Amino acid sequence: MRITYKDADYVYEILNSTAINKTTTKLHIGFSGHDIILIKDEKNVWIQEAGGFMVEPELAQALGRSVSLRFRM
Repeated sequence: MRITYKDADYVYEILNSTAINKTTTKLHIGFSGHDIILIKDEKNVWIQEAGGFMVEPELAQALGRSVSLRFRM
């Protein structure tokens, strides 16, 4: 899938092994050659799980929103 963030285009891949639906709170995403895990917090905001390759918090939220809109979460 594609996303534009701060006037730059990125391609990412959803790597979840289970179906994505309204109850999904964890996303496994391939982004720029790295695997990142996004978690929906208690405020329904997508944040990145600590450890490994880190992206900006706003980019993590944008990625989560992109998936949420695509799969009508």
